[in-house]
Amino acid sequence: MAVLTSHLTKTFESPSGTVTALDDLNIQVRRGEFICIVGPSGCGKTTLLRIMAGLEKQTSGRIYVHRSSNNRPLTAMVFQSDSIFPWMTVERNVGYGLQMQGVPKKQREETVKKLLAMTGLTAFAQSYPHQLSGGMKQRVNVARAFAADPEILLMDEPFGLLDEQNRLILQKELMDIWQESQKTTVFITHSVDEALVLGDRLLVMTAQPGKVKRIIDIDLERPRDIVSLRGDRRFIELYSEVWHLLSEEVRRSRARQE
Repeated sequence: MAVLTSHLTKTFESPSGTVTALDDLNIQVRRGEFICIVGPSGCGKTTLLRIMAGLEKQTSGRIYVHRSSNNRPLTAMVFQSDSIFPWMTVERNVGYGLQMQGVPKKQREETVKKLLAMTGLTAFAQSYPHQLSGGMKQRVNVARAFAADPEILLMDEPFGLLDEQNRLILQKELMDIWQESQKTTVFITHSVDEALVLGDRLLVMTAQPGKVKRIIDIDLERPRDIVSLRGDRRFIELYSEVWHLLSEEVRRSRARQE
């Protein structure tokens, strides 16, 4: 297993009392798997990712993240907003993690060159972030994360702020890189379409406190294309199942707020 949680719980203190963000979470993420997580806003998806990344500590329960080598980072995280360095070129941003790891220059340059080509950024290697569109900045984020070669890639709605055209292009580029690297990936999204296009399995979370409502195997043949899938009978069945589960939890969350 790449990630294993056992009875994982996370609580926060607020002016109105103790808030339980995650409650008794038991999850297994297989090595090389692409798992997507959907759930209502505020159900603890990002909190779970931050615990996996070691940025936050669970209140109780256990989490195990597999490490195969001490020479590679345990996790890399891609956020919804771009987090690239504005004073570095695209090329230097993508290679930054490798440089910090002490990877030899020639090897670093080869890796960066390959990932720039796979994300359509070769022509922009010497450009700075202020010269790039939002979609291109997210390509840099994705390329930099894969370049660092972490044990696990954690992605928190990385395409959520993009228009549909750019989102579909980045989904395709992400899948091309993932299929070659087979990198263990945990991907948060609010889009059922996106989850079914990208994932091996889909974890549906409940409204707060976040629990696992259901884990669904996405038994759609790869490679996948959303345009083709929308007419696929099995895709429609899966979409309906996920949407029904998700809408139940969204209604529960809204009722609690009223």
